[in-house]
Amino acid sequence: MHPHEPPPAPGARLAEIHQLYHLQSHLIDGGRAADWAATFTADGSFTSPTYPAPVTGTAALTAFAERFAADCAAGRVTRRHVVSNVALTGDDGAGTLQIQAYLQIVATPEGGTPHTERFTTLTDRVVHDGNGWRIAARVVHRDGTPAAPRA
Repeated sequence: MHPHEPPPAPGARLAEIHQLYHLQSHLIDGGRAADWAATFTADGSFTSPTYPAPVTGTAALTAFAERFAADCAAGRVTRRHVVSNVALTGDDGAGTLQIQAYLQIVATPEGGTPHTERFTTLTDRVVHDGNGWRIAARVVHRDGTPAAPRA
């Protein structure tokens, strides 16, 4: 955030965070890997028990999203990220927010019936970089698994 620029008002901030999450879902589901990775900071991280190791940095996040799209295509399944119950749970007053949200992954096999593949909670550290909000750290906790560390 620019030092002389006031932070967005609380309601505007939450609306911007909702837009960020909606955009992220459309980007990864649409196979736009580089654009999805750009919703994270350059050193942003993604940690999920669904995947073997944390993913950090733009290049690794792009490759991760490319693999996600390739796996969907190879399996002939459409996956949708559905984010809900977005809650602002912390604000340092200097452009860093703590956000929690629910994320469902809905999978539809080609010619098949949609089903919820997994239900998760996102815990994100989100920063304002002067141009908009970016995810600095995302930790995913999958329902039915032990508690994950916080972002």
